[in-house]
Amino acid sequence: MTDARMLPVPDGLDGLRLDVALSRLFGLSRTAAAGLIDDGAVTLDGTSPGRSEKVRGGSWLEISIPEPVDLAAAPPRAVDGLTILHSDDDLVVIDKPVGVAAHPSIGWDGPTVTQGLAAMGIRLSTSGAAERQGIVHRLDAGTTGVMVVARSERAYTALKRAFKERTVEKLYSALVQGHPDPSSGTIDAPIDRHPSSDWKFAVVAGGRPSVTHYETVQAYRAASLLDVRLETGRTHQIRVHMAALRHPCCGDTVYGADPVLSRRLGLDRQWLHARSLSFEHPGTGQRLTVVSPFPADLQHALDVLESQD
Repeated sequence: MTDARMLPVPDGLDGLRLDVALSRLFGLSRTAAAGLIDDGAVTLDGTSPGRSEKVRGGSWLEISIPEPVDLAAAPPRAVDGLTILHSDDDLVVIDKPVGVAAHPSIGWDGPTVTQGLAAMGIRLSTSGAAERQGIVHRLDAGTTGVMVVARSERAYTALKRAFKERTVEKLYSALVQGHPDPSSGTIDAPIDRHPSSDWKFAVVAGGRPSVTHYETVQAYRAASLLDVRLETGRTHQIRVHMAALRHPCCGDTVYGADPVLSRRLGLDRQWLHARSLSFEHPGTGQRLTVVSPFPADLQHALDVLESQD
C-alpha cells in the first residue's frame, strides 16, 4: 500500500535539494527520500527529477510514500556466529559477526542482533523505539566485534548515558593501507553525509564534531594494523577519517581501498573490528571489560601480510 500525495512545494524549502526537501517535508531519512526519487515515486511539475535537483517554492510535487512497515514485528531469527561473551540480569555483551545489523530497519532484510538474541530466548529492555529495544549503540553490518545490549531498564538508561557522556572506552582494531604519518595521532575532523552520495559519509565543513585517536601496532609492507579509540561515535567514523588521511581500511572499497590488495588479502568487507568495550556495570558499579578475538577472515588477511613480509 502507498500513500499518494500532491501539493505545492512550501516557500520555506525553496532552493533545497529535492531529497533534503522531501526529508524535511515528510519526516523521511535522506536515504529513504533518495530511494523514492530513484524509484520514480516522485515527480516535480510533471517531470521525473534527480535527487540533487533544486526545488522552487510553488512547484507542484507528487509523491507516493509506502505505508510504514512494522519493524517491531520482525520475528526471532537464529544468527550464525552470534556469540555471547558476557550475560547477566542487566545486560548481554555479544560478539557480532559480519553481515548482521544491530536491529531491523527499512531496506534491511538480513539478520539482526535483536532477532538473534530473541531466538536465544534472551529478553531485552523495553526502552527505546520498538524495533531497537535494548540497543544502546550500534556497529555497521560489515563491522564485527563487541557490542553491549541492555536487558534491564536501569541498564538501558545507564548505558545510554555512558555512551552519551563518553565514559565507555571503545577500542577498535583497523588494518589500513600504507603507513600513516605520524604513526600515532588524533584526527579531529567533522563528519556529515557525503555531499553527492547519500549512502556514505565524508569529512565536511560544518559537519558533526568527530574525534578519532589511532596508534600503529604493527607495520607491514603494504598496510598497518592500528589500535583506534573513539571520542565520538559517528556513522562510519573510523572508515571516513582513515580515508581522509588517504589510508582507508583494507577491503573498504566504498571509501577508496585498493581492490587488488583487497583480493590479495581475501577481503570482501572493511578490515575493522570492535576489539573491546570497557564500562561501569550499571548493577555492580564495577568496571567491566570484554574483549573479542579477530574473526577468521580478518586473521587470514593478517596471516597473508605476515607471510609476504
